[in-house]
Amino acid sequence: MRRVLVANRGEIAVRVIRAAHAAGIEAVAVHSDADAEGQWVRLADAAVHIGKSAAAKSYLNSAALVEAAVSTGSDAVHPGYGFLSERPGFAKEIGDAGLTFVGPAVSTIEMMGDKAAARGAAERADVPIVPGSPPVATVDEAVAAAEDVGFPVLLKAAAGGGGRGIRPAHTAEELAEVLPAAQAEARSAFNDDSIYLERAIVGARHVEVQVLADGHGNVVHTFERDCSVQRRRQKLIEEAPAPGLAPETRQRINDAAVRLARQVGYVGAGTVEFLLTPDGEFFFIEMNTRIQVEHPISEVVTDVDLVAEQLRIAAGLPLSFDQDDVSLDGAAVELRINAEDPDNDFQPTPGNLSRLDLPGGPGVRVDTGFVAGDRISPFYDSMIAKLICFGPDRDVALARARQALSELHVDGVPSTVATHRRLLDEPELRTGAVHTRWLEGLC
Repeated sequence: MRRVLVANRGEIAVRVIRAAHAAGIEAVAVHSDADAEGQWVRLADAAVHIGKSAAAKSYLNSAALVEAAVSTGSDAVHPGYGFLSERPGFAKEIGDAGLTFVGPAVSTIEMMGDKAAARGAAERADVPIVPGSPPVATVDEAVAAAEDVGFPVLLKAAAGGGGRGIRPAHTAEELAEVLPAAQAEARSAFNDDSIYLERAIVGARHVEVQVLADGHGNVVHTFERDCSVQRRRQKLIEEAPAPGLAPETRQRINDAAVRLARQVGYVGAGTVEFLLTPDGEFFFIEMNTRIQVEHPISEVVTDVDLVAEQLRIAAGLPLSFDQDDVSLDGAAVELRINAEDPDNDFQPTPGNLSRLDLPGGPGVRVDTGFVAGDRISPFYDSMIAKLICFGPDRDVALARARQALSELHVDGVPSTVATHRRLLDEPELRTGAVHTRWLEGLC
């Protein structure tokens, strides 16, 4: 692999470019009208304008991205996360153009992107799944399925992911009311209105396992992350490893993720997501066939460069290590710093970053796609930066996070910095006693 096109923007584009350069690979950036001066554009060896500011006219325009890769002589395309990263059609277009997609096979993306098929794969791999139903089309079908599964239930888009298209129902009447809206939302977001039901697990934690697999039969995990601090099913704070996890539970959940990856013939970096009950049971919910936003906390507690391994795998090389080489060393926390207004229901707040003072010191890493003077665009995600803090144990990691937040200053747009300062002082977070609905109850 001599040259890779990065089909994304912001901090993940910067992250991939740096990993490529460290491996001696040239990197090509892409940008819309709004992102012509983006930091990733400045860092890349070459850059290609791919369209207007709206994502549908640029970063979601697969034809423009493939043409950019071909015209620049790229060997491969790294999709990052979001946008087209889990679209099997995009991966196929890349392959049809004679290029390498930095990710799993098209068939694997299709299977794991279909929630019903993914649940079937988990069952075959002897991985526990949340009690649920096949896709339902009518209210009568949904009510009958819910009675079998047991209320409360979650309505989920079969083609969905990232927390989108999910609606709860506690009664048959509520189910009948929300089903049409759930179908419409799924149709709009994923061009597929298929809905299935899952039992809602009360008090559950969201625990996910990072896996890596190469084309030579090697499958490993780099342990788990806890992503339970969420607002509207969007993650705000992540930790690695999951705090308070019993050693035998840690072993079982990581082994389950590896079994599933082997079952589906996975190749690349992926994340197997679970719900963990208060009594230590866990259930598979989905697999993300891409690098995750929160991947840095797994890197700093295992000393594994996940993006570098993605590039190795895509180049046909084996992993640079095996499972026996991976061990946990300390603890880490990631805080997503977003341009949002906490006083206005966390609405996105695009604008110019007149000041961006980033923290430093031992155990502090900041991943960002911006510098002071850049603009947070209204067309894309509101993330400004990811603050990753780590130490020999969880208490030190959290202490470093508090110190880093005191040094982090964002001017020009409202941000979530103050919110994170408050959350880190909450007793339940300090003890690790949080679950996926904890933040909603706090607010």
